[in-house]
Amino acid sequence: MSLVDSFGRKINYLRLSVTDRCNFRCLYCMPENGVPKVDHHEILSYEELLLLARSVVPLGIEKIRVTGGEPLVRAGVIDFLGELSRIPKLRQLVLTTNGYLLDEMALQLLSAGVQRLNISLDSLKPDNFAAITRGGDLGRVLKGIRTAEEAGFPIKINVVAMRGINDDEFEDFAAWTLEKPYAVRFIEYMPTNREDTWTSKVIAGEEILSRIGNRFSMQPVVRGEMAGPSRDYRISGAAGTIGVITPISGHFCRDCNRIRVTSQGMVKNCLFADTEVDLKPVLRSGNVVALQEVLRRIVSEKPGKHLMSETDTVHKPFAMSKVGG
Repeated sequence: MSLVDSFGRKINYLRLSVTDRCNFRCLYCMPENGVPKVDHHEILSYEELLLLARSVVPLGIEKIRVTGGEPLVRAGVIDFLGELSRIPKLRQLVLTTNGYLLDEMALQLLSAGVQRLNISLDSLKPDNFAAITRGGDLGRVLKGIRTAEEAGFPIKINVVAMRGINDDEFEDFAAWTLEKPYAVRFIEYMPTNREDTWTSKVIAGEEILSRIGNRFSMQPVVRGEMAGPSRDYRISGAAGTIGVITPISGHFCRDCNRIRVTSQGMVKNCLFADTEVDLKPVLRSGNVVALQEVLRRIVSEKPGKHLMSETDTVHKPFAMSKVGG
């Protein structure tokens, strides 16, 4: 049994947020003072999150990515991940993190069954990293990445490309892959909060590749079966790869295979859709059949594409930390 939308896209990927809290305050993700606190009852319990996961895998969800906020700040997350990893027929369990707690938690994550890490890292310069994250410690994050690598994790590094903020570091990130077996992906800046100056920050994926290509010779990499939207390349002789994710300049909506559920139980069939459905009532009823029917309906209503471009967007502003990326 599969989840297939009205455009024939097979939906086999769930992004599941466990918290909207974070120990960073990244410029593009969270307000400087954080997000407003919500009542504990408004956040899905681990039992509810597990019920959701166990209900969607029989519908054809093969990959679950646990996100936040920063998922590692939520107490009990290791045990929760262990329960997720034991769901029959779930092929991939991955985690997105800012890396701040990886040094102390990498081995626990591996033991829990997490198969891969995506680490958000927007600068290799300590001062710039601190400015982007509003106080983050680059040294601690890099130490966590090394610990995770030594533990055996495949490492993906996500870099949000921002003109005038970190665009002078693209070649440095690319050079990192010469020695390290990391997959470094540059993500076009997305105007989630729709600030007035957002268009000045957007750098198209083709420009990013062109800048790197001026210094390095690159060859395309064949995409894997469950690869995401990144177009990947390898610098000649490099241990790792680089890629670009282009939600603004090059819509990959025709290949979109995902839905998202926030930590407050709101399911979204598109990151930039203004409509969302609250799953809490049906989750708390314990009615799996009703839950599955709601999810089928959400998938059937998935839009063909979002309506953003490099110069315009019509969605309501939101904090990325509340949606889970």
